[in-house]
Amino acid sequence: MRIDKYLWCVRYYKTRTLATTACKKGHIRVNNDIVKPSREVYAQDNIEIRLNQIKYQITVNDLPESRVGAKLVDIYRIDKTPKEQFDAQELLKLAKDYYREKGVGRPTKKDRRDIDEYNDEASNE
Repeated sequence: MRIDKYLWCVRYYKTRTLATTACKKGHIRVNNDIVKPSREVYAQDNIEIRLNQIKYQITVNDLPESRVGAKLVDIYRIDKTPKEQFDAQELLKLAKDYYREKGVGRPTKKDRRDIDEYNDEASNE
């Protein structure tokens, strides 16, 4: 089975086109080799997928006939992704959620709208 079709079947990508594009960009490695979308995948191959800044590491158990349900994905692959990859993703999310502390500087446009909305609700009651 082609690598792009396999990644689509085991639900790492929503469409085959996205899987193909990821292969062309070099985000997919099979047995530590960057592969083209047409590369054949066999049982016991190790695949490394870079998706959303996480490097997933999986081992192929079996090849599905077609796209499988989310509950059946574990039959066709073993996920060996280290937990640290997901922890780093959480830290990235927290870093992006930085917001200035209350009482520092003047209100932003969003803050002003929230204050106005709160005052309107209070005056209507």
